Amino acid sequence: MQFNSLEYALFLPIVFGLYWLVFPQHLKRQNLLIVAASYIFYACWDLRFLFLIAFTSFCSWWSGLLIERAQRKDNTSTSGKNILICNLVINLLILGFFKYYHFFVDNFIDLLRLFGIHQQASSLKIILPVGISFYTFQALSYSIDVYRRKIPATKDIVAFFAFVSFFPQLVAGPIERAKQLLPQFEQARRFQPELAVDGLRQILWGLFKKVIVADHCALFVNEIFDNYSQEPGSRLLLAAIFFAFQIYGDFSGYSDIAIGSAKLFGIKLMRNFKLPYFSRDVAEFWRRWHISLNTWFVDYLYIPLGGSRPEIPDTCKHPQCLRQAKIIRNTLIVFLCSGLWHGANWSFVAWGAYHAILFIPLIITGKNKRFSQDIAQGKLFPSLKECWQMLTCFALVVLGWIFFRAESIQEAFAYIGRMLQVESLRAFYLFFTWERVRQTSMAILLMLVLEWFSRHQEHPLCLPQIKHRGLRWLIYLLFILALFAFQVEEEIQFIYFQF
Repeated sequence: MQFNSLEYALFLPIVFGLYWLVFPQHLKRQNLLIVAASYIFYACWDLRFLFLIAFTSFCSWWSGLLIERAQRKDNTSTSGKNILICNLVINLLILGFFKYYHFFVDNFIDLLRLFGIHQQASSLKIILPVGISFYTFQALSYSIDVYRRKIPATKDIVAFFAFVSFFPQLVAGPIERAKQLLPQFEQARRFQPELAVDGLRQILWGLFKKVIVADHCALFVNEIFDNYSQEPGSRLLLAAIFFAFQIYGDFSGYSDIAIGSAKLFGIKLMRNFKLPYFSRDVAEFWRRWHISLNTWFVDYLYIPLGGSRPEIPDTCKHPQCLRQAKIIRNTLIVFLCSGLWHGANWSFVAWGAYHAILFIPLIITGKNKRFSQDIAQGKLFPSLKECWQMLTCFALVVLGWIFFRAESIQEAFAYIGRMLQVESLRAFYLFFTWERVRQTSMAILLMLVLEWFSRHQEHPLCLPQIKHRGLRWLIYLLFILALFAFQVEEEIQFIYFQF
């Protein structure tokens, strides 16, 4: 069930009506409705994998109770740690089997061939369950936080199942923390008209980014990447730029629709994107891109590894060198794991390594947090220096996206090599004479302009500066009409559904 489908347009108001009109003052029944609606939503993708969500939810819920009970009995928490490890192993094995089985088997066979041992790959056909990486990480963070005594274990199994399977963010996040989301399912909720109206606005903005920007970029990007060896360098460059906006419009659009849908039920989800293409360096980009996943890796992998303040033995003769080496190691591990999380392909690992190479110098020199405030703070437009920083950062990110989009590392390098053979500016200009490319470029420009002038707000359609209600409704109506007038005929699935 796609967010931009007729099915979801019917599904969402039906659940909304049952939620507030049939069970307005009954928390348990509201949560049961959320669980049932979420499982129906997921079953529209594949009914067979509902068991996996239920199993992951139950294991994490039960392990939380066992961990808390063990910690009360044993202050050393040894048994609690063993329970946590057991839950981590079970869920990561499930994730690893469905997502990485063929990746590891194929690479192991390739390794054997280097030693002259020839084996046939297994013919086992494994379907990747939609959203398994997202809900698995969300459930695991709960168990870890209970073990760390950051949150108490919940006894309300219905609220916990709703927390793991909440349908707006079930398939592609944001990856919520139990500390922020679970209490919202354990406390009575009241209908807030202002929040619900803002949710509808955010849904509309998310649909604009998906339908008008991302889907139109996809048509051009798919055509070029599928035939890159036959295309001139200027088209390859344009396709790489379009893919940067495709994946942003697609994924941030999904997040906006998810956050907006949650607001209709009185639930607040974390912001997952904060205008990443207005970043001035790669460190700032990663604080603004897929925020929920990046903070997850920081809290549950980077910091446990030692982070940027690793422990150094007192007997070490060169503590500074060892500290820098450990920082590099920790950063590299996080980015490689982030790349592998996105897919079972070496091209994703290369994408993670590429960003690690860009990021490590900043973190070593202490410049990774130099841009903590929004760009052009207190000003209408950025300075020339800030424009150059944004363009440089964007160019580096676009280059990395080629590895993300390519089918293999070899294809990525071949694409880049051919792309750098850019012919004259006149040839580049000719592509903008195509109506499809010109319309897509205008949509991208409109998105960027609206986001720039609303960069201090959650989304552009808040429109606090427009006081006249009729004018605001006219703007919303124009956006709705644009969705119908400019939608592509081909159904294009959200990119992050495959992760």
